[in-house]
Amino acid sequence: MQENNMFQSKGPQKQIESASGADFYESFKPYLEDDKTIITSPHKIFGPESNDLVLQLRKRGINTVIIGGMNTNLCVDSHMRELVEQGFKVYIVSDATAAPGKDAFNA
Repeated sequence: MQENNMFQSKGPQKQIESASGADFYESFKPYLEDDKTIITSPHKIFGPESNDLVLQLRKRGINTVIIGGMNTNLCVDSHMRELVEQGFKVYIVSDATAAPGKDAFNA
């Protein structure tokens, strides 16, 4: 993961056009820039325990979460497990997840 620069970032994502280098496909931007979508700061461990994701979801009355991400066997899995423990209904988008290597993705 380190060799592939998966975690290289200049800072937390404050908005989509931030200095963090994070970006989204153009076709997704209207959905993500709608002032309703929650984009949290990066997490410091694999799950959402160190950011305010659960708080932001509860404040908005959201009980269903759809997850995609680049590190399926670590971050996506950890977020799913913690959100399920917190009582959320969680869906993983299988063609919007990835991992470094076939074994990691299959895990």
